[in-house]
Amino acid sequence: MAAAPPPPKGKKLPPLEVPSDLKIEYVNLVRIAHSPSEMVFDFANLLPGGIPPRVSSRIVMSPLGAKLFFGALSENIAKYEKAFGEINVPRGNTLADHLFRSQSPPDKSTEK
Repeated sequence: MAAAPPPPKGKKLPPLEVPSDLKIEYVNLVRIAHSPSEMVFDFANLLPGGIPPRVSSRIVMSPLGAKLFFGALSENIAKYEKAFGEINVPRGNTLADHLFRSQSPPDKSTEK
């Protein structure tokens, strides 16, 4: 898949204004839904053994916007991996199983 084309030379993207009171959210779960005209991303934080995750942000994009975002994200992940090394995705069980499997205490009967 091709990445989004860079902006034409000589044209700079406008600076973004970030409000000083912007709430920052850590998310590790996204649910994606779509219709013919929209892509909907619901972001949440899922903790092991915690209460059901609550959506903290909902982002709605056009399919074109989502595809351009996908290209930009892919490009930036490639740059990150070039600078810091490959991001390894666990194999076997699902990622949720890997991140949220229960941690059993050691069996005392086998300890000396």
